Amino acid sequence: METYVIVRPEHLNHHGYLFGGMMLKWVDEFAWLAASKEFTGCRMVTIAMDEIQFKKPVVNGSILRFDIKLYKQHNTSATYQVNVYADAPGATEEILVFNTKVTFVRVNEQGKKIPLPKKNGD
Repeated sequence: METYVIVRPEHLNHHGYLFGGMMLKWVDEFAWLAASKEFTGCRMVTIAMDEIQFKKPVVNGSILRFDIKLYKQHNTSATYQVNVYADAPGATEEILVFNTKVTFVRVNEQGKKIPLPKKNGD
């Protein structure tokens, strides 16, 4: 799945760059959307996010591209690779500014882990 966001003034920190917490919010939200679309009808919740490292500062007006792909499926969980690229105003190419893996687990209404459906070809 790919999705895009434009960085606006309300997303900036006191140094004038994208606030890291906003990036993490988007990463979690968009990865959850990908998982929910991939495993329709399943209640998915975030259980882990791998290493957090902000590789480059992101300026106001940048267009962020979130590239989200299923990395690995287990019995009750699925992990997604998330790469975020920034296209700054006036730039001629995108740069990788953030990446991580996000893991979701399927739960029932009582919050207990339950198996994910098998994907075609598994």
